[in-house]
Amino acid sequence: MSERGVADELKSSPDVRRMICITCPLGCHLEVSVHDDTFLVSGNRCQRGEAYAREEVLNPRRTVTATCAAVLPDGRHPGPSDGIPRRVPVRTSQPFPRERIQELLDLLHTMEIQLPVKSGDMVVENALGTGIDVICTRSLDASGR
Repeated sequence: MSERGVADELKSSPDVRRMICITCPLGCHLEVSVHDDTFLVSGNRCQRGEAYAREEVLNPRRTVTATCAAVLPDGRHPGPSDGIPRRVPVRTSQPFPRERIQELLDLLHTMEIQLPVKSGDMVVENALGTGIDVICTRSLDASGR
């Protein structure tokens, strides 16, 4: 749902949402109310709390971590006797739209990554047209290092 769609949905119900701000160690207990054109946040001890609440209500995002199948240079999948991990850990380079996470995971779980790879290598550019890349988080070569 678009940011505007969420805002329109919240406008129709003046319910108060409660959340804990995770932007800093204070962990402020926030109360967020959206009604008509008013977005009210209380309980925050700094401006970051209001920004966090707005983002969390209107456009929630999460860093996504997953694994993809590893493939050796000869095209085989590593077996127990190879001493090489069978999966390569990956993550999004930036927080990803929460409503599309399952779609991204479905894609990542079908992917195969050719070894060798280095930590930071891009494995998916512009994932699902979001402008967010998926990168490898561990270096692996064909010997398992």
